[in-house]
Amino acid sequence: MSSPQIIDVLVVGAGPSGSAAAIDLVRRGLDVRIVDRSPHAFDGSRAKGVQPRSLEVLEDLGALDDVLAGGSVYPRLGLHAGPLAVPWKMFPHKEATPDVPYPNTWLIPQFRTDRALHARLGELGREIEFGRELTGLTQDEDTVVAEVAGADGTEKIVARYVVGADGGSSAVRKQLGVGFAGTTHESDRTLVVDASVTGLARDRWHMWPGRGGRLIGACPLPGSDMFQWTIRLTPDEEPPSGKDDILRRIHDHTHDRRIRLHDIRWTSVFRPNIRLAESYGRGRVLLAGDAAHVHPPAGAQGLNTGIQDGYNLGWKLAQVLAGADAALLDTYEAERQPIAAGVLGLSSEKWDGIAKLDPSSMKRGKDEQQLALTYYGGPLAPADGMRTGTLRTGDRAPDAELRGPDGAGTRLLDVLRGPHFTAVACGPGAARALDGLVWPTAGARLKRLTVGPAGAVGPAFSDPGNTLRRAYGLTGDTLLLIRPDGYVGHIATRDFLTSTQTAVRAMTPQAGSDPMSRRSRVHPGPGDVE
Repeated sequence: MSSPQIIDVLVVGAGPSGSAAAIDLVRRGLDVRIVDRSPHAFDGSRAKGVQPRSLEVLEDLGALDDVLAGGSVYPRLGLHAGPLAVPWKMFPHKEATPDVPYPNTWLIPQFRTDRALHARLGELGREIEFGRELTGLTQDEDTVVAEVAGADGTEKIVARYVVGADGGSSAVRKQLGVGFAGTTHESDRTLVVDASVTGLARDRWHMWPGRGGRLIGACPLPGSDMFQWTIRLTPDEEPPSGKDDILRRIHDHTHDRRIRLHDIRWTSVFRPNIRLAESYGRGRVLLAGDAAHVHPPAGAQGLNTGIQDGYNLGWKLAQVLAGADAALLDTYEAERQPIAAGVLGLSSEKWDGIAKLDPSSMKRGKDEQQLALTYYGGPLAPADGMRTGTLRTGDRAPDAELRGPDGAGTRLLDVLRGPHFTAVACGPGAARALDGLVWPTAGARLKRLTVGPAGAVGPAFSDPGNTLRRAYGLTGDTLLLIRPDGYVGHIATRDFLTSTQTAVRAMTPQAGSDPMSRRSRVHPGPGDVE
């Protein structure tokens, strides 16, 4: 009997986190399968806010056009008090700038975000295997064996790594025995309903406050006649289940008999979970998205944090499979777990404030947009490193408007887009160092970019509006290394070549490395995980 073929990565869960990770891995040429226990793609609006940083990630992954086509900017709030509706600006509308191309949170029902990611996977030649449930997981030093049950029986899938992105009730996390510390507020329940509606203006996100935070909200979903209704229930209230009962509950609270529900597409009862996995992986199995952290819905943080988990993990897995030191995978948890902990605090504070009718809890700003999240001080961004006037190693790499050698305008994010690293040299000293930078032949490639007068490294780009110099705080010769996930991997304002080469070694395969012999060091567990 022949042994099962060994694939590079099995992704369990086809929501935003798992799909983002799978896209990133597939575009790097890896052999990937993605399975999901649901019989089909998710149908609800659930997580409907995509933050500016996630829009940049989706652009890099090739899914942004579909996401933009399926959504809109958020409307203003309409706070109802009796017969009056007071407009409230929840999201400050901003214009795009050279360093921030997508400054506004995007309103799009989750099922459209999921389908945009799934369509991108299809373009890359991968289809999601729905109706496939993980039932067992064992691992040794070199592989993971996953037992997956489907309509045609149980299959053993052998992979070098497994990514568990299968939600808050994650079977992968439970198989690993990883603790999920936190709380679930059983008495604080919200009924969420996607329904076609008439009798309600679509230019507002309507909210009807009530005592004890028992509000009702109705947010118009773009490109449809549907609203997402959120009905916060009293502790002992039985959730209304049928269309007539739900409508009666809405009428009793809003006193607006003009509202009519015509077609209910999806319902769910939500309980605020505030939980964080004690570790983000064991051995060759890693956790991402809701499998690693679950949040209250306020502030639209869960989906966005999950997408960026997958984006952080994808390039690191690929580098280790190409021969980089497996210690690189330790940096996944070290970078992402503190981010999730901070986001949990933010969304919990917003959720609690809404219950108290605190107006500030309805405001959204830079904290929610995730543009300022940083890995500074982590294992790949030591606090004693060099910095510029505006950036530290570990910060997001801003966009900028450049002009190519042919005179055509281009965005820096267009140069960064793809599975490669990018080195940007500003000034002749940095350009000479870039010319001498040795890059490994295995793993992600390096794109070299010189800004300024043409130098030793081919044609140079120019910065006619000084957008790069302003956003990056450049005052002299600087060599920047940008990671594949769009974060600054190294800054050199002196000692260009030696310091950059040292940073490169921590993130790339080195000469003589054997990719097949690499073993994960992420929380080593017992040989078998049952």
